Amino acid sequence: MTLLCYGDSNTYGFDPRSYFGGRYPAEVRWTHRLAQATGWTVHNAGENGREIPRRAWELQDLLRRAADADLVTLMLGGNDLLQGPPFAAEDAAARMDACLTALLTQRAPSTVLLVSPPPLCLGAWTNAALCRQAARLAPCYRALAAKREVAFADAGAWGVELLFDGVHFSPEGHRAFAVGIQEALEPLAAHFLGG
Repeated sequence: MTLLCYGDSNTYGFDPRSYFGGRYPAEVRWTHRLAQATGWTVHNAGENGREIPRRAWELQDLLRRAADADLVTLMLGGNDLLQGPPFAAEDAAARMDACLTALLTQRAPSTVLLVSPPPLCLGAWTNAALCRQAARLAPCYRALAAKREVAFADAGAWGVELLFDGVHFSPEGHRAFAVGIQEALEPLAAHFLGG
């Protein structure tokens, strides 16, 4: 089975502790851990700074990458919220709704998992207002997933540890995320492989 993981720096595996902003080794990243645990072919389509696709070329990039995948995970929204007020969780959900609308022209809802990222916490890159909006993203995404009939996972329930910036996963956070997303994907994979 082939899985496309479309996301931002936390999918890419960005390590903010490195002097030049490097990347965790493959064995630390949740995408690699997921591939090792399942035997699936996992394509890491994470990109630092990526917001929810809304421009034509961004949506075309998503559709092109998703075309050859059996299942797709979407975990975006943190960088959209980092724009700060007045941008809010509802605005991120509206962007994601448009993104899903485009994606679902090409694939069945049963092949898509919408993931609400672990909420941002207070740190070097965040503030209290931003964290409040990030905490509101999961219920907005949950309602959107129900509307679009795609699977939903709230990564805020997985105990994902963030580093000093309040944004990026620690190595232990990647481990916890890999466990959580594998559990969230197993019903989709069973449905796909079964039929």
